Amino acid sequence: GHWEGALQLFREMADCSVERDIIAYNVGIDAFGKCGEWVLALQLLREMPKSQAENKTIAYSAAINACEGGGQWVQALQLFREMTDAHVERDI
Repeated sequence: GHWEGALQLFREMADCSVERDIIAYNVGIDAFGKCGEWVLALQLLREMPKSQAENKTIAYSAAINACEGGGQWVQALQLFREMTDAHVERDI
């Protein structure tokens, strides 16, 4: 897959002073999940700035889907519970 290049591009955004906003994170998490790279999807979720916590519903949903696709049901359920602790609206 092309996920390696996508990850490198995402990392280079910061080096080039390009803001990695909520949309960039959501797209990255979703893309990694669709490639079966649930670990990378979770890594991006964890890297999201805390200031974007209220907007993480889509990111958490994509990460949960990534875990589900990778057969990681325990991790998916943990993320679902974590949403409450992070004050993220559970709309999935």
